[in-house]
Amino acid sequence: MIEKHIVLEDIDLVAFYGVKNIHLQMIKALYPKLRIVARGNVIKVMGDEEEMCAFEENIDKMQKHCAKYNSLSEDAILDIIKGTEAKALNDSNVICYSVTGKGISPRSDNQKQLVNLFNQNDMLFAIGPAGSGKTYLSIALAVRALKNKEIRRIILSRPAVEAGEKLGFLPGDMKEKIDPYLQPLYDALQDMIPAQKLNEYMEQNIIQIAPLAFMRGRTLNDAIVILDEAQNTTTQQIKMFLTRMGQNTKMIINGDMTQIDLPHAVKSGLREAREILEGIKGIGFVELGEKDIVRHKLVTRIVNAYNKFEKK
Repeated sequence: MIEKHIVLEDIDLVAFYGVKNIHLQMIKALYPKLRIVARGNVIKVMGDEEEMCAFEENIDKMQKHCAKYNSLSEDAILDIIKGTEAKALNDSNVICYSVTGKGISPRSDNQKQLVNLFNQNDMLFAIGPAGSGKTYLSIALAVRALKNKEIRRIILSRPAVEAGEKLGFLPGDMKEKIDPYLQPLYDALQDMIPAQKLNEYMEQNIIQIAPLAFMRGRTLNDAIVILDEAQNTTTQQIKMFLTRMGQNTKMIINGDMTQIDLPHAVKSGLREAREILEGIKGIGFVELGEKDIVRHKLVTRIVNAYNKFEKK
């Protein structure tokens, strides 16, 4: 009889073990010759050596399945143990999978261009209207890179323009004051990373969410850094942000030129950056439009209506 310890990494343990450990109980029943005890992310196994080898191989497959799809079903466990698991569809468009196991992929030509330009450049500017998928696709690309261990952390930022002196009157500490401005970033992350794993990443600063002002003085290495709502940055702010770039780092700067909340006398840093940086090697620009909007169909109609009104 031999004994081994298997450490589970980069997966959500609730998804892997199942509610009330239903998946674990199923695995135990399928390996009656082994004694299996799970404590946290460590599985202790004792028993027959030949059975142990098969168990290790299948647990590794289950772990990879859970990490990829953010879930593990009883059918998937049976298929893996029986060796009848379906071959993964070779869908090169899928960036990563949501917490429900649904593939996240670009849904328009411009969104595909966004993904291609990200792969080809270290810095990408994505400019387009509300609902065109800028933030969601950017975070999906960052989550994929983190899961593939291409980077060590994801850093998400946006300017809290509406705050100003009003920020001091909001209740709570600094985090509670700025959280409402960062909620769109939390929403996208919660779609792609199971809650327990997301909390773990944030506690360990693997995923960091901070207002733009907190970027000053930092050098950001081994990361994907995303600046959202960049149209609300000033010239000095966006220059400060872009020069935080360190080794093995990619940056994505998202903005919507039709939703600038800065005072009329202040020029948008994003608009100026586009004029200054366009054509520089290693920096990509993608323009998204009304046809790329993937929210409710009414959003497209609303954007079109406002564009027509402004042209008048």
